[in-house]
Amino acid sequence: MSENKVILPNQKSQEQKHVQVRKMFNSISGNYDKLNKVITFGMEKGWKKNVFNLIASKNPNRILDIATGTGDMLILFANSNATEILGTDISEGMLAVAEEKVKELGLNDRIKLDQQDAENLSLPDNHYDAISITYGIRNFENLDKCLEEIYRVTAPGGQFIVLETSVPTNFLLKSGHWMYTKWVMPALSRLFSDDKSAYKYLSESALNFPYGEALKKRFELAGFKDVKIMPQFFGASTIYQAIK
Repeated sequence: MSENKVILPNQKSQEQKHVQVRKMFNSISGNYDKLNKVITFGMEKGWKKNVFNLIASKNPNRILDIATGTGDMLILFANSNATEILGTDISEGMLAVAEEKVKELGLNDRIKLDQQDAENLSLPDNHYDAISITYGIRNFENLDKCLEEIYRVTAPGGQFIVLETSVPTNFLLKSGHWMYTKWVMPALSRLFSDDKSAYKYLSESALNFPYGEALKKRFELAGFKDVKIMPQFFGASTIYQAIK
């Protein structure tokens, strides 16, 4: 894992990462939910519930879900007492899927969606009591700038919760995780997408994104305090909880 290595969906393209990421997720948006369930063996549902429980325990009034994708976290947040729930994403394709889910569940009055780039959020300072990102933070083009923006819009005392891929510390589990992510995950992804760059990127970004203490340090550099690291399934994914 390299903290500075930039992983792109298409290494041959001259387009910036955020443009490539938007196009990639647009291309796989229709099958993204199925893909996510398969490559995590359905465990991501329980991990997202853990994120919900952490956030709901503080009874926030205003919740922001960044890189909301197809809106699973937003639908969970609709079960909280929050009066304002907003989901943002750079991909219009993913937002279209989320919007359809919200509409089918009759949650239009509870949940709002907006296409935004996490590097330049058109949102007020010190506003959100809780901000979450699930499996989206590794797709940011400039991680530190995004974290600064997230810190800006978080209310004092507010929570910032991230669920992201990581690597187990146990040697045997680490080796198995590497083989699964490098070879098995791309093979499974081919069942849901003809976009070769998409499944290659999802695998490589998972293996190269900073995790654990390295990611904690980035949160702290942005200004967050009391950063907690909570590995899920022996560290295959990790939940991070930070406070402004």
